[in-house]
Formats: sequence, structure tokens, C-alpha cells
Amino acid sequence: MAVNVAVVGATGAVGEEFLRILESRKFPIKELRLLASKRSVGKKIKFCGVNYVVQELTKSSFRGIKIALFSAGSSISKEFVPYAIESGAVCVDNSSAFRMDDDVPLVVPEVNAQEIAKHKGVIANPNCSTIQMVVALKPIHDAARIKRIVVSTYQAVSGAGLKAVDELQKETASVLAGKTDFKRNLFPHQIAFNVLPQIPQSNAFLPNGYTSEEMKMVNETQKIMGDKNIRITATTARVPVVRGHSESVNIETERKITASEVKKLLSKAPGVKLVDDPANQVYPLANMAAGRDEVFVGRIREDESIDNGINMWIVSDNIRKGAALNAIQIAEKLL
Repeated sequence: MAVNVAVVGATGAVGEEFLRILESRKFPIKELRLLASKRSVGKKIKFCGVNYVVQELTKSSFRGIKIALFSAGSSISKEFVPYAIESGAVCVDNSSAFRMDDDVPLVVPEVNAQEIAKHKGVIANPNCSTIQMVVALKPIHDAARIKRIVVSTYQAVSGAGLKAVDELQKETASVLAGKTDFKRNLFPHQIAFNVLPQIPQSNAFLPNGYTSEEMKMVNETQKIMGDKNIRITATTARVPVVRGHSESVNIETERKITASEVKKLLSKAPGVKLVDDPANQVYPLANMAAGRDEVFVGRIREDESIDNGINMWIVSDNIRKGAALNAIQIAEKLL
């Protein structure tokens, strides 16, 4: 059954990816409404061979809409999701606005699709780094019960939006040209040929010394996995990669599980692509994941410093599975 769909933030990186995925997966759309801020009004975007005109997001934008896909930031979601719900739409929100609300499902379909049915008008899409990690860890948790997770992320600049990609490209060109006067607008330090242990790029640090991104991974993982007893610590960093987040993940399980058992589990896990032949230099890479739907996992090995430990390397396209695809998978489940 075809339904009326609205895309909020249609001109952003995730909004553009929404449209590519809706088209490629042949999502049943009766009417498509592209919504954005005033400055984008009138812009034309082609979808399924038809040019659609971007409209201004207003309180009345959701009349007749069945599913609203939001990716325009927390403040926009907090303001406009209630109007969408009032108009009868179910919202899938990609911001952090509602993720930790007790009555809002936080969903990764491969992990906890059953939570979708509990929605009260809005379903939250998790943080991109959290999504790819839990897709890989859920089969292991079911088999051997994860007690503790230590994760370090290496996150692409596209996670901070199209302007961040532009800044990386321009700063890289400036550095290669030997210039020292590049004026950056987003990142607090040089991102070209550098690694920044701070996400987001402003107002990142909390009183406990962690960044908000790191605490998202802690809190969201416990909520999605349905287990507040999992102990989690995270360090998140921004790297000069355009697309594709990489993660070094160490887990400790209650029951001993071998590396070969983990590989067998992940080879059959939904949404996972096992890429693990290090002897031949085959392992997940950011440019391998770019534009792909899967969560790639490799470098699986036992942690010899503890009894029940496993190390692994997890990579996924942060704009695709980390945002747009996950939201559309939720929408497909709604239908």
C-alpha cells in the first residue's frame, strides 16, 4: 500500500541519502513532500525521474502525511515532531531529541524491531556509531552475554554534515599547497592529516570528562540491547575520512566464546558482512563500506589479557546504515 511520505531536512546529507534509498528500495510512496528551511525553498530535487520542489517546513506541513522522516537536528525535531504526530503521521527521527525518552522506541531493526510496535507517534533512530556496533554485537550478546564493552571510534567528517566535508577538502588542499592561513569554521583544530579526540566539534565535553557522543554510545547501547547491566566505555575521535565510521571494539562475555564461534555467528547475522582474512590483508575499510548497506566486521581475535574477551574491527557507512537506511528500514517495518 502506497503512503504519503515527508522528508524533513531534504537538502542535507542524510536527507539526500533518504531519497536515494527510498528510490532504490522502491518504497511505496503515493505523495512525496520535501521539507526544509526557508533558504532551501524552491530548490528542485529529482526523485524517480520527477523534479520535486522543496517546501518550507511549517506547522501545517504534515497534513495527510503517513510517515515523516526527520533529519534536521534536535531543535527542529523537538519543535515539529509534535505537529506531525498531531496531523496523524508516524515520525522516524534521526536526531538525538527523543532517543532516551522512556516512552520512545530506539530501534535498530536487526536488533530490536519488536520495539517499533510500542511507538506513540515517534520512533528514534540511534547515533550512527551505536547502530553499527549493536548490529555486530547483538548475535554475540544472545550467545554468550556481553558484560563489558570498550570501544574507540574513528569517525568520518560527513558525520558532522556536508559543510564539514567541504572544510576537510579545502583544508587538505590548503595544507598540500603549503599554506598556513586556512580559516576553519567548524572544527576546533586542523582536521586535514590529523585526528581530533572530540565529537561533536563544539560544546562536546561533559562534567565527567566524556563527550556527549561517547555517552550516547553508552546509554543508547544499553537501551537498544535491553540490558542496563552491560558496562560500556567509549572514546570517539574524528578522522580525515569523508565517509565511513570505523570502530575498535573489545568485549568481555559471561561465557567463553572463541573467535571461530564469533565468526560463525556473524557470518549468518542479518545486516553483517564478515570480512576477515588478515593473512591476506583482507579486513573492513572505510572506503569499502562507503555507499554500502552492510556493517562490515573483521580482525576478530581473542583478547589474551582476559579469560572471556574478544577484539574486533567494525566499519559501516555512517550516512547510510548509520542514519538514512536504518530509518527507512524502520519505516518499512511500520508498513
